[in-house]
Amino acid sequence: MAPRIDHVVTSGTFSLDGEVFNVDNNVWALGDDTECIVIDAPHDVAAILDLVGGRRVVAIVCTHAHDDHVRVAPSLAAETGAPILLHPDDAPLWELTHPGSQPHGTLSDGEILTVGGVDVHVIHTPGHAPGACCLYVPAMGVVFSGDTLFAGGPGATGRSFSDFPTITLSIRERLLTLPPETIVHTGHGESTTIGDAAAHIDEWEARGA
Repeated sequence: MAPRIDHVVTSGTFSLDGEVFNVDNNVWALGDDTECIVIDAPHDVAAILDLVGGRRVVAIVCTHAHDDHVRVAPSLAAETGAPILLHPDDAPLWELTHPGSQPHGTLSDGEILTVGGVDVHVIHTPGHAPGACCLYVPAMGVVFSGDTLFAGGPGATGRSFSDFPTITLSIRERLLTLPPETIVHTGHGESTTIGDAAAHIDEWEARGA
């Protein structure tokens, strides 16, 4: 069975530092016809279960722990029996949304997850959040960037637990080393490519965006 990527957009809110914003989030399912991983669990368990379509969920992989990426992760785990995986540096953010609980397992830089016959390489890319991670699938020429890299610039860094120099360093040293034709599937909005990011990183850094 060939591996495939499925996608749904869910809508809800993002809240941090006393502010609340309406957001649309990309949810990705990577796998084959029998199993998959779910990348982020923002707002709507039913929509994610429809995306999964009865396949076995190997893991719920959280790119970071902002509430619009993990809000329904525990409910989805209860429905599917899949473990929630998160980089430990994002434990303080997880605690804000799910106080008194913990993810089931951790993500670590260089770790390789396997699903649907393909390897998924975990790349720690702090900046938007301390434990932010991207997921690179060499066999498919794609990387799932969460909120580290968007079409048009780095993820936001104007709030608690974030830092602009750190995120741009992560993009330069961890993502721009990937092949330029690599497709970047983001946490919000349209996909982009590593080559496009490489062409614009200098201007992003210059404007401090």
